[in-house]
Amino acid sequence: MNKMLSVVIPAFNEEDNIDQVVNKIKAVFVDLRYQYEIIIVDDGSSDGTLEKVKQLAVIDPEIFFVELSRNFGHQLALKAGLDLARGECVISLDADLQHPPSLFREMLYKWEEGYDIVYTRRQEDKGLPFLKRKSSTWFYKLMNSLSDIELESGTADFRLLDRRVVNVLRDINEQDPFIRGLVSWLGFRKYAIDYVPDKRFAGSSKYNLKKMRKLAIVGVTSFSTRPLNLAIYIGFFFSGVSLLYFPYILYSIINKIAVNGWASLIATIAFFGGLQLIILGIIGIYIGKMFMQTKERPVYVVRTTNIHTYKAATSK
Repeated sequence: MNKMLSVVIPAFNEEDNIDQVVNKIKAVFVDLRYQYEIIIVDDGSSDGTLEKVKQLAVIDPEIFFVELSRNFGHQLALKAGLDLARGECVISLDADLQHPPSLFREMLYKWEEGYDIVYTRRQEDKGLPFLKRKSSTWFYKLMNSLSDIELESGTADFRLLDRRVVNVLRDINEQDPFIRGLVSWLGFRKYAIDYVPDKRFAGSSKYNLKKMRKLAIVGVTSFSTRPLNLAIYIGFFFSGVSLLYFPYILYSIINKIAVNGWASLIATIAFFGGLQLIILGIIGIYIGKMFMQTKERPVYVVRTTNIHTYKAATSK
């Protein structure tokens, strides 16, 4: 009997891309001897994405839909698909067609060789705007400098995971998961494939600057306490610098010289006040993550699905 594999696609307002990505995936499997399922997770779309997927699921028994009750975000939509996938391995990719399904063959070949994780590295597209290209590079540099994991530049959520890896991820129920970081943290045998991304078929990218900033904060605070250590070092540094001012104060008192510089004093107070708020904000992020995690709420909620083996407990 041929091996079974799952393809997981998180989708948010990708109505115009669904047909194209499904057709490209099915074309790849024409000459591959695998059973497969395509699981499309609708992450609270406001367009016709869900209706499009349901129409395809009616006529194609290999297509399954998972409708989340609201927009939980890309990472939790991806986790929902991984939790419900039934294959011996799972390939995840985005719905915008920038992740080429033509790489499936090479990914599966490496999996058959014994690799547990086959991930991809996006090569820089010189045609993209300068800020778009550099923001990705800065993101990975920030992650690697502040966290305890190592992420290679250009890695994303286009990868193959063996069932053993998927089972471990299924048991991890963080409120704000950073899955590419978790995959790196898990270890296992890995193999990287370089690729040049295709052009987005339709629509626009859902990862704006705000979401990228949030992803960076989630990634850093999920895998490291270095920002807290950094706050301590900053505090010691400025405390030490402030001691250098005391000899001048003592000299002024002894010689009855008026201490000038009220404007600089106010500026200094404002600076350190802002610095204290930043440090408190860093501490607050960690406390907030603990607060949300201790509530033990489901990390996502499935409204409807045509996967008959689904159980509500898988979302907790």
